[in-house]
Amino acid sequence: MNRKQIEEEIIKKYQQDEQTMVLIFAQWCINHDLDPNKLYQKAYPFQPNNSTLVEAVEHTVPREQSDEISNETLLTVLSLFGNDDLAFVVSEYMNHG
Repeated sequence: MNRKQIEEEIIKKYQQDEQTMVLIFAQWCINHDLDPNKLYQKAYPFQPNNSTLVEAVEHTVPREQSDEISNETLLTVLSLFGNDDLAFVVSEYMNHG
């Protein structure tokens, strides 16, 4: 592989991981009867609708069919991708409902 191919592979892997992170966030919201779009907008009020989030919400399953996603897992995944504002909003809901 040349350098350009390696860079493209790294970007592709990052994008796949980011999609997984967004899906984990969306499913956690569904599992807690929260609207992922509203939480995202609260964290990032000046950003337009996030197409990755919209797609992830389409791939969520009803709460009864989902595996448990711990609060700690969600916060860790959000922090890995630098979503500190979203992690802050999520933690507010974790602490205060």
